[in-house]
Amino acid sequence: MLPGESLERIERELIACRACPRLVAWREEVARVKTRRFRDETYWGRPVPGFGDPNARVLVVGLAPGAHGAHRTGRIFTGDSSGDFLFPALHRAGYASQPTSASRDDGLLLRDMYISASARCVPPDNRPLPEELRACHPFLVREWRALERLRVVLCLGAIAHDAALGVLRLGGVVVKRADAKFAHGAIHRFEGHPVIVDSFHVSRQNTNTGRLTAAMFDEVLAVVRELSAAR
Repeated sequence: MLPGESLERIERELIACRACPRLVAWREEVARVKTRRFRDETYWGRPVPGFGDPNARVLVVGLAPGAHGAHRTGRIFTGDSSGDFLFPALHRAGYASQPTSASRDDGLLLRDMYISASARCVPPDNRPLPEELRACHPFLVREWRALERLRVVLCLGAIAHDAALGVLRLGGVVVKRADAKFAHGAIHRFEGHPVIVDSFHVSRQNTNTGRLTAAMFDEVLAVVRELSAAR
């Protein structure tokens, strides 16, 4: 976990990871069996790396790859309903070059933003185990440290929030859970470290029920923009 190491090196090591037997078996099964609407596609079927602007001031942390989204396409939040909500919002906010994200080679570019996740392999029932999250955490730590201009971390959901706090703790920050609870729109400041901003996850479970609306998420992104520009 060297400060300043390249994102390319981290990606190479992440893609080759086979640390969690349950997840390795599941990701390979999903990639082999597929789902009917994508049966003619070749699934990525490996751990999914982060992507975006290496000079980003904003890091977005999600939960895990979707079985027939990122696990299929090889790019986080790409090819499923979560991405269908996320990328139009990022485009409206000026972070994404286009409002759609369909594949790794669709021309999408992120400006001033890097997107990552708490877990990099698709988990059964979208629920990574605590030990699997711990095994994956060093990759997030390394990406965080490689983003040398980082000012704001946007956490999509409570698991991402906990992962971000874990990075801070490894950096020597004393973080008490009672003082940094997850809540949509919450802002957590730690002197000398990136600001943590929370949002409900952009999952279909939240967006289809109205728990998270486009207007709500636009407001969070406006806050992120303001905080990342502050000196």
